[in-house]
Amino acid sequence: MGKFKNYDIVLEYATSIVEGRKVANKEVIQACQRFLDDLGNPAYDFNPKDAEFVIGIIEKTFVHQKGEDMEGYPLRGKPFLLQPWQKFVVYNLLGFFHKGTKLRRFKEAFNMLPRKQGKTPFMSALAWGLGLLERRSGAEIVIVGAQLKQALQSFNFLNYNLKQMGEEENFRILDNNQEHSISGDLGDGYLRIETVAGNSDRMDSLNTLIQILDELHLYRNASQYNTIKESGKAYRNSLCIGITTAGDNMNSFCYNRMVYCQKVLDGTVKDEQLFIFIAKADADPETGEVDYTNPIEHEKANPNYNVSVSGQELMNDAMQAQNDPQQRKSFLAKSLNVYTSAMKSYFNLDEFRASDRKYKWTIAELAKLPIDWFGGGDLSKLHDLTAAAIYGTYKGVDIIISHAFFPIVAATRKAEEDNIPLFGWKDDGWLTMSNTPTVNYDDVIKWFVDMKAMGFKIKQVGFDRKFGREFFLGMKKKGFKIVDQPQYFYKKSEGFRRIEKHAKDGKLYYLHSQAFEYCVQNVHAVEKTDDMIQYEKIMPEQRIDIFDASVFAAVQMLENMTKASEANDWLNN
Repeated sequence: MGKFKNYDIVLEYATSIVEGRKVANKEVIQACQRFLDDLGNPAYDFNPKDAEFVIGIIEKTFVHQKGEDMEGYPLRGKPFLLQPWQKFVVYNLLGFFHKGTKLRRFKEAFNMLPRKQGKTPFMSALAWGLGLLERRSGAEIVIVGAQLKQALQSFNFLNYNLKQMGEEENFRILDNNQEHSISGDLGDGYLRIETVAGNSDRMDSLNTLIQILDELHLYRNASQYNTIKESGKAYRNSLCIGITTAGDNMNSFCYNRMVYCQKVLDGTVKDEQLFIFIAKADADPETGEVDYTNPIEHEKANPNYNVSVSGQELMNDAMQAQNDPQQRKSFLAKSLNVYTSAMKSYFNLDEFRASDRKYKWTIAELAKLPIDWFGGGDLSKLHDLTAAAIYGTYKGVDIIISHAFFPIVAATRKAEEDNIPLFGWKDDGWLTMSNTPTVNYDDVIKWFVDMKAMGFKIKQVGFDRKFGREFFLGMKKKGFKIVDQPQYFYKKSEGFRRIEKHAKDGKLYYLHSQAFEYCVQNVHAVEKTDDMIQYEKIMPEQRIDIFDASVFAAVQMLENMTKASEANDWLNN
């Protein structure tokens, strides 16, 4: 590979990270190991010729539009030279082909980086290089920003560089309220780059070879992403590149996409057409905490450490985040690329996850343990999420087994409108799709019956019967002791506090249920007098029903423990 100028640079970058000579986070280490493994994979041919072409175009023709170097000197007009990590990205995207073909291996890319890494100019320059590379195919490229202002940053960067090259007269440049595009006939091909906002009416009519989607953390749902990606179906070598920084909505499309990408890197999910580059600070595997004042974590998260972002400035921001808690979430999300819960979210989801990771009991194993279980139910009135849970304690650990129900008729629409991963929960076994237009209470009753048949000793079930008398009566017919449990906040506070305390103490286990986690992070709570708490969902389109059912179950367990204690006191007296 000696004839390729950047091959040794990319290989050294990947090797130094895998060998630990260069600081990197878990996901970047996995991406580099994946690259090294792919070089020897017989399923692919590796030819960096196209990658070298694009890198050469960028470095020989593009210059910086703004900014300063680490010494404070202006960068405007200086050559736009790519860093090793950027060359690594280009080599991956353009270097691998299916064996014996011209079909590229990667069709999608997920690039997640903190701010100030030069994401927008890099991807804009990459779009130009790809346009020239694919000109013979009639390269139609779209750069999509969540808002028009974001998309115009790419357009202005490209327009500025065309003027610097003296090429603006050779291209048709439209820059008005209707369109922002650059196009031109190149003799042996054609190139057209358009920048649009993600909410534009043009999304459904696109027919593009390359799609570059910026700020994925602002995308409301998967359908917005898929609409743009599917505009490349007419091309065999289409490429959809997503770029983002972490946000504070763990129910978002972007967060779920990141989790999926992490599974691909871990090897638990196979997706050979998806390239992944996630640079972020590492969290402690036990506690889920990020050592955000550690310069090593700063360097892990920022591949342009001391290139476009100063290590000293990151440390200054970290100390400010330590001393001023209101700055902490922003620093974690924007500078260390770590997803945080929403500002209104009451719980720190990382505490729940850290506690849950400590335990490995299966449902079958739990059914055999000497535990008294207490149930709770939160039923929807018509066609929304319904939840059931049983709650028990064993050797100081509180255990929640939960299940959700949703009518299949409304599932697709609600999953897209409200961004609820219903079908993922179904595949993972945490949700039952009722084959009816509205919630089928018999499905909920059957779940309790099935749990009892497995060996769970369910002593009683708490439920507010005004929300479903049929369920109340049906449970009684099946032999369950069901207790009317009105939804008064002063009654639910005790169960809420029990779950909260055990999560913080690392004594809560919920069988790794992502459905339960989804509801936990949607809880907004207000402290009342006498340590009481009143809670609700953060946003109208979110759901907390599974958490609610767990609170009902916890209340039943606590009330039973109180009655048992009072009975013992009476007998002893």
